[in-house]
Amino acid sequence: MDSALHLLGIARKAGRVEVGEEPAGAACRARQAKLLLVAADAAENSVRRAAHFAEAGKVPWLKAPWSKGELGGAVGRSACAMLALTDAGLAAALAEKLARTDPETYGGAAEALTEKAARALQRQKEQRAHEKKLERAGRKPWAPPPKPAGAGAPAPKKRGAGPKRKKTP
Repeated sequence: MDSALHLLGIARKAGRVEVGEEPAGAACRARQAKLLLVAADAAENSVRRAAHFAEAGKVPWLKAPWSKGELGGAVGRSACAMLALTDAGLAAALAEKLARTDPETYGGAAEALTEKAARALQRQKEQRAHEKKLERAGRKPWAPPPKPAGAGAPAPKKRGAGPKRKKTP
C-alpha cells in the first residue's frame, strides 16, 4: 500500500478526514478543511464542485493520483471521489509525500501546507505557554513560613470550644 494512502487511513482513524462531497464541502465552508483531495477518475461535475468548495473556504485542492476505489479503500469506503483533511499537520505530510512522487504537480501545495502547519504548531505552543502562565498566576508565589509549635504559639482552637450560640426561631 502506498504510504500516502496509509497516511489517509491514519487520518480517518484519528477523525481528521471528511469523506464524501457533502461532508467535505461543509468542512470547506466552515473553514475547517486544510486540504481537499479529488480522485483522479472523479466526474467533471465533482471536480468543478471541489473547485468551488475550495474557493469558498480558501482551501488548496489537489487532484489525487489514485482512483475512487483506491481513495475509498484507504478511508474505509468502497469508493470516494472527494475528501477533506481537517488537520494541518496531516495535510502537510500528505502533500509532502505526493510532492516526492511528482514535484511539479504537488510541490507548490506541499510548501504552502508545510508553512501553514508550522504556523499552526507555533500558535498551539504559544497557547499552551499562555495557559501555563495563567495557571501559575493562580498560585501564590510564596507561602508564609510555618510557625514553630513550641515557641509560644497559641494552641489551635478546637471545634465546639467557643461560646454557644442561641438558636433563633
